[in-house]
Amino acid sequence: MTEHVSIHTHGACVDFPIFDAKTRSLKKAVLGKAGGVIGRTSSDVVVVEALRDITLSFKEGDRVGLVGHNGAGKSTLLRLLSGIYEPTRGTAVVNGRVAPVFDLAVGMDPEISGYENIIIRGLFLGQTRKQMLKKVDEIAEFTELGEYLDMPMRTYSTGMRVRLAMGVVTSIDPEILLLDEGIGAVDAAFMKKARKRLEDLVARAGILIFASHSNEFLAEICDHAIWIDHGNVRMQGGIEEVVRAYEGPEAADRVAHVISKKAAEEEKV
Repeated sequence: MTEHVSIHTHGACVDFPIFDAKTRSLKKAVLGKAGGVIGRTSSDVVVVEALRDITLSFKEGDRVGLVGHNGAGKSTLLRLLSGIYEPTRGTAVVNGRVAPVFDLAVGMDPEISGYENIIIRGLFLGQTRKQMLKKVDEIAEFTELGEYLDMPMRTYSTGMRVRLAMGVVTSIDPEILLLDEGIGAVDAAFMKKARKRLEDLVARAGILIFASHSNEFLAEICDHAIWIDHGNVRMQGGIEEVVRAYEGPEAADRVAHVISKKAAEEEKV
C-alpha cells in the first residue's frame, strides 16, 4: 500500500471549450447536458465550466458520498480525482492506486469473453497477467455469471457488466475506490453481496468516494457526504446533515433510519 494514501485538490477547475458553439440554442443545449456554467475565453471561445474552485481533502479510511442533481458535476469530479481529467486551473494531487468504477466500457472489449475481460480489466487497473490468472476463478464465482463468462461481453446486460467490473475491482484491493451510480444496475440480492464486499475492502484500507442518487445506499457504506451543485461544492459534512439540506427532512429521516440500523447491526457483530 502507498504510504499516506490521500487526495488533495485546491481551487481545481475543469473547463470544456466548445469551439463550434455559435448559436444561442446550441450553447443552451451544451449547458443542459454538462450542468456547468457557460463562460468565454479571451479569444471568445465558449467554455463550459464543469467544476469550479474545488478544494477538498480525503485521507485513508474516508468513505464519502457525492450527492447532487443530474449534471451537477459529480461524475466530472470523479474523473478529476481519478486523473482522467486534469484541472484547467488549480491542483489535484492523488497519492495511491486508483480503481475507477464509473465507465464500464474502459478496459473492456465487447467482442471477447467475460473471462478474457477479467484479465483485460485487471491489466487496465495495473495488475499483471499472472496476478489476474490466479484470481479468475474467485472473480467468476463472485459475479455469478456462470456460462455467460464464455460469451462475448456484447451479449451482457448493463447489470452483468457491472457485476464483472465490480468483481475485478474489488479483487485487487485498490487504495482509492471511485464509484459512480451505475453500479445500482444490478439486482438487489447481488448488490447486498457486493456491498458487503465493498465494506470489507474499505475497512481494510483506502478511500471510497461514491456518487449516487440513492441516499439510503450512500448511508449504508459512507460516513460523510458532499453536495455538488452546478460544478461547486455546496456543502460537506455528515450524510444526514447534507441530505437534509439537499432534499429536505423526509429524505434525511430515511437516511437516519439506515444509519441507526447499520449501527445496531455493527453492535451485534
